[in-house]
Amino acid sequence: MSVRRRLTTTTGAVLLTLTVAGCSGLGRTAVGPVTYEARGAKVVRVMSPPVQGCHRLPLGATRVENGTLVDLILYRTPHCRGEDTIYLPTNSTDSIAPGTLAWHSYTIVH
Repeated sequence: MSVRRRLTTTTGAVLLTLTVAGCSGLGRTAVGPVTYEARGAKVVRVMSPPVQGCHRLPLGATRVENGTLVDLILYRTPHCRGEDTIYLPTNSTDSIAPGTLAWHSYTIVH
């Protein structure tokens, strides 16, 4: 292999590594909608929420539909904490049982 070819290959590998490292810090999103129904039958749809952080459901959700390409964890508290959680896989729905607390936040499994 010639010196020029090795240099070109090495330069390409370095540029590719820098490009991937630079893009990893961008705000990634969960592709698709998270739809929830609040008490009083109000329906809210959030399109492609960011994968980082805790996402609040300010009105409380009695039904959550995960139409994203990633899984969710639902919480009964507004700060994504607590033991009473549920794992909601992609393309599935969860409804609370009558008389139980509504869902108030969720995180995205990534």
